[in-house]
Amino acid sequence: MKIEILGMGCPSCMKLEKNAVDAAKSMGIDAEIVKVTDMTDIMNYGVTRTPALVVDGTVKSSGKVLKADEILKFLKNSD
Repeated sequence: MKIEILGMGCPSCMKLEKNAVDAAKSMGIDAEIVKVTDMTDIMNYGVTRTPALVVDGTVKSSGKVLKADEILKFLKNSD
């Protein structure tokens, strides 16, 4: 599973990344977590507000910091 955090490295982006890591660990998933900071790459996803969460190439959320339990729902549905 590949989880991408889209954002320029702001505190909200870092918090979303931490929550994604926590969610993956709680499920025992060995996920590849990638930070995407290049604005062109971010815009290629159609995202206009960061931070954004992408799971296996699909944008799941943008413009807010999801809690770990919210991210879990996306990870469970991605199986």
